[in-house]
Amino acid sequence: MYQLYEWNHAMLAPFRAMADATKAFYQNPLNPLSRTSAGRTAAAMAELFERSTRIYAKPEFNLHETVVDGQRTPVVDKPVWQRPFCRLLHFERALPPTRKADPKILIVAPMSGHYATLLRGTVEALLPYADVYITDWTDARTVPLTDGGFDLDDYVDHVVDMIRFLGPDTHVVAVCQPAVPVLMAVSRMAEWEDPARPASMVLMGGPIDTRVNPTGVNRLAQERGIDWFRQNVIMKVPFPQAGFMRDVYPGFLQLSGFMSMNLDRHLIAHKDFFWHLVKDDGDGAERHRIFYDEYLAVMDLTAEFYLQTVEEVFIRHSLPKGEILHRGARVDPSAIRDTALLTIEGENDDISGVGQTEAAHRLCSNLPDDRRAHYVQPKVGHYGVFNGSRFRAEICPRIVDFVLTHGAEGRAVQARRAAQAAADAASASLDGSQEAPQDVPAPAKPAGRRVARRVPAPGPITD
Repeated sequence: MYQLYEWNHAMLAPFRAMADATKAFYQNPLNPLSRTSAGRTAAAMAELFERSTRIYAKPEFNLHETVVDGQRTPVVDKPVWQRPFCRLLHFERALPPTRKADPKILIVAPMSGHYATLLRGTVEALLPYADVYITDWTDARTVPLTDGGFDLDDYVDHVVDMIRFLGPDTHVVAVCQPAVPVLMAVSRMAEWEDPARPASMVLMGGPIDTRVNPTGVNRLAQERGIDWFRQNVIMKVPFPQAGFMRDVYPGFLQLSGFMSMNLDRHLIAHKDFFWHLVKDDGDGAERHRIFYDEYLAVMDLTAEFYLQTVEEVFIRHSLPKGEILHRGARVDPSAIRDTALLTIEGENDDISGVGQTEAAHRLCSNLPDDRRAHYVQPKVGHYGVFNGSRFRAEICPRIVDFVLTHGAEGRAVQARRAAQAAADAASASLDGSQEAPQDVPAPAKPAGRRVARRVPAPGPITD
């Protein structure tokens, strides 16, 4: 099927070229028809055909500047760490060397079909406040078989290696699918007492426990079973791609699944795009191009990673049951004691239902209450959890505040305030005892001892 898809695309190449020529002819300002409804209709039909049959290339971030301390600051994205299946990009801001360093934030992008550029808005919103890094996953069909495989264990290893590369006091933000491997990675680092373990982790719209409020995506995995996925969606990369003969879950199949979930909305969007072109509404047409240039650009996933994720996360629920393994060792999130945890969900999320990400708090049972927080954003779906106006206005400020509070500097400030409060209380107590009349005995304290009660974590959810 993959080879047929490639052949179909190749056969349509002459027709796409003809559509491009038709569009150029009817949009040429020297052509009188370009200023008529008939000419714009012909150009619109040609563009719609070309865009509907194109294979979209990987987009660029195109984040060239930000505003820091009220000043426009140039930004350059540079790869600083690389493996065959991933690059770590650093959005380097041209700041004065004497300026106090901002917190380091590692954004772990989903490896679920779309490129990391889908989080362009996430990066852009955080750049004024943080030194931002992001995982840039590689299209599996471009990776030769000689570079080996990539599964869930490798994903966890990559996250651990990148956190170690960035060093202590790093803050990790996992968007959607990577919430599971990021929680696994931080759990393992806590078990190892790794000095580079992150100061905080933010899990956004992730499938930590898909038994909670299951969505259509979750139910599909349960109904089909892993054998159905292995037999129906796994294919070999065709010639002449660099990853020839690698088993993958193709991007075009993933895109079909994405679009089928809201097919009516996509059809309406393309119809509106056509009429924007006919009516010469440049702004409306350009908004459509920007969104769909990103949305329709997809990448292949390695078969072993995809199948292992489906089975462990969506079918067996291995993480919330305490059964998931990393390199043969059981992962124990209760080992996390000093990495602060913030979970964020969208009220109308139809991919990761409300409560699925919050389940991480139940697993991190030994984390103190002052190092955890949960937030549900009203009136947003899955995409709105990490992008859009409500993300910029309401979610991003909460992430920045959480990161600053639980970074090394924030903890030092809290410690100084606590010490000062304790000293003030002791001084007040001493002053009071000195002022008390000496011939009046202090009232006796009742016998007994104070017992600290530990509130137990919520019990496990059973199937």
